[in-house]
Amino acid sequence: MALYVQKFGGSSVANIERIEQVADKVQRFHAEGHQLVVVLSAMSGETNRLLDLARQVSDKPSPREQDMLVSTGEQVTIALLAMALEKRGVPAISMAGWQVPICTDFEHGKARIHKIDAGHVVQQLNSGKIVVVAGFQGVSANNDITTLGRGGSDTTAVALAAVLKADECQIYTDVDGVYTTDPRVVAQARRLEQITFEEMLEMASLGSKILQIRAVEFAGKYGVPLRVLHSFQQGPGTLITMEQKSIMEQPIISGIAFNRDEAKLTIRGVPDTPGVASGILGPVSDANIEVDVIVQNVAEDNTTDLTFTVGRLDYEKALGILQQTGDTLGARQVSGTTHIAKVSIIGVGMRSHAGVASRMFAALAKENINIQMISTSEIKVSVVIDEKYTELAVRALHSEFGLDTPLVTGA
Repeated sequence: MALYVQKFGGSSVANIERIEQVADKVQRFHAEGHQLVVVLSAMSGETNRLLDLARQVSDKPSPREQDMLVSTGEQVTIALLAMALEKRGVPAISMAGWQVPICTDFEHGKARIHKIDAGHVVQQLNSGKIVVVAGFQGVSANNDITTLGRGGSDTTAVALAAVLKADECQIYTDVDGVYTTDPRVVAQARRLEQITFEEMLEMASLGSKILQIRAVEFAGKYGVPLRVLHSFQQGPGTLITMEQKSIMEQPIISGIAFNRDEAKLTIRGVPDTPGVASGILGPVSDANIEVDVIVQNVAEDNTTDLTFTVGRLDYEKALGILQQTGDTLGARQVSGTTHIAKVSIIGVGMRSHAGVASRMFAALAKENINIQMISTSEIKVSVVIDEKYTELAVRALHSEFGLDTPLVTGA
């Protein structure tokens, strides 16, 4: 007998038919003798509908009341699933975040979990019940309902798994695992049997939408084994854990990530003096704009050029700030473009293999793809390229690093 925390997202509980299918799946696990905590999101599109209602009433709704409103989405699905399980003769109980309780700080809309008192949950599990918990929500010390931000249901599931010392936290979604890259771009992309937390964290931060970054960080911190599975298809999914199991001829690279939601900004000909980078990037940061890749070049005339990337939605705002900074610093030119993409290779195998970056650059050069910027970490190399070459670059790198070929698993 094992203890599993299973999380089902909005598309998995989008209507009554799908909730019934989830109940069938949960019932099968229960029949095998496992203890189960099931974490649910609201029905697909429901949170947006509730937020739209709030906007119809007020341009600036109270964060407290908005959390009170949007938290009802998960309460609907957990009650319906508990009903569906009881109809099947499976004992179940639904719990809102405050009933667990999942204790958070006071930051409405993006609360962070401080602690979980799992005594009530354990009591219900020991009595033979399946516990169905509302994801995305908790309660502050003021007894106010709080929400954890978009994707917070993943975080709820991982946090509960950590506190309960679950054997596994299973994230059910509309894909059957983590792939070497997007199968819509590379037909040969394959599902990974296993991936490390570090690799998954990099993939999530670089555009993979399968898991929320925050949930992966939480799982890595507390050593919670995560498994990504398809809600309505059978299969082993992808296990995310601390270390890769032994694989014969393990590839250096585990996956290729890409993100078209990028924009590039450049300020040229500013004085090369101490603090100039802070003077340029500080106002951007103060505007709550996240800066990603940064490259600085110093010229012979004691001036410097600085180029950086931001999310595409922040481009116009960041460009306006940079133009003001350029006027203050006497910059020669301020320019930018939204026609770029970031392509990254990711793999813990980089730690023990030299020449990975050069292989990446050579593969792109072979396709006449120019590299505009480069960023590296211990297990990642990212390049900024012209957006129109994104898919060509991904296919070339997927082939270069042998990801088209199935792995051979050792004994």
